[in-house]
Amino acid sequence: RQAALSQELALHNEPAVQMHLQQALATRGEREKLLSLARQELESCHTYLRELDQQRLSWQQQQDPLRQRLGQLQLKEQEARLNLARAQEELDQNQAQESVLETLLDTNSRPAFLLQQCQTVQQQIDALGAVNLAALEELTAAQNRRQWLEDQVTDLKTAVTTLEQAMQRIDRETRDQLRDTFERVNAGFSTLFPSLFGGGYARIELTGEEILDAGVHIVAQPPGKKTTSIHLLSGGEKALTALSLVFALFQLNPAPFCLLDEVDAPLDDANTERFANLVRRMSQHTQFLFITHNKIAMEMAQQLVGITMAESGVSRMVAVDIEEAVRISEETVV
Repeated sequence: RQAALSQELALHNEPAVQMHLQQALATRGEREKLLSLARQELESCHTYLRELDQQRLSWQQQQDPLRQRLGQLQLKEQEARLNLARAQEELDQNQAQESVLETLLDTNSRPAFLLQQCQTVQQQIDALGAVNLAALEELTAAQNRRQWLEDQVTDLKTAVTTLEQAMQRIDRETRDQLRDTFERVNAGFSTLFPSLFGGGYARIELTGEEILDAGVHIVAQPPGKKTTSIHLLSGGEKALTALSLVFALFQLNPAPFCLLDEVDAPLDDANTERFANLVRRMSQHTQFLFITHNKIAMEMAQQLVGITMAESGVSRMVAVDIEEAVRISEETVV
């Protein structure tokens, strides 16, 4: 082992090791000085920190009275705000104007004097008795009701004016249309009556000046007669007069079909012939369906439909085409 250590010692440079050792010792001395300075600085920091703690404690002791004072001031501020809100509410309820009160308020007045004045005013208000607090609402409701009624009256007046104008326009148009219709019917009646009677004169007249309210009077004078009333005419003449008026109305607004039910019953042969001729002329524009027992009226028909009883108690419908029947008759004669 000694030999090994001697060999290892021979490998090292002793001067270099001594120099390195001296450098390490010098470094150690410097580090010890730095450590001593750091310890002194740490001690001074501890001392300064203790001073700061003492100062903090002193400030905390000074803050407690300030905090109590601040709490008292906050309570007073809250109380002042509540008083201000209550005073503002009272002003609003009494509908007081602050600008007017400021001009009336004396800056030298004391609160006790102002309180006494308030009590005096309150006594005067109490002496007035109960006040109808709903009067303003009732007044507003009454004003709204009045405005609504005035609007309704205005609307009704406007509606009445509009209706009157519409009625006047309708009366004017109806009067014109009725007069035109009356004149056209009167012209047709005056034309058809001589055609059915073989002469004579007939017309319709209004019984009043206002056409909308007037009645209608029929004037009919067959040839060779001078009548003053339609009741003096015979049954056939009344029937022809009625047919003249009906056909005049029918010509005014013709229809595709016309149904006649034994209108020729009270007529004699001559009047039936004239009636048949008139129907034949009008059949060019209108198809006539008529019920009759008159042979003259049957002769003008193009198609006959009747009920026959060939056997007792047995009836059947028979239809005859007049033109076809004439043709077959002519062929049979030939």
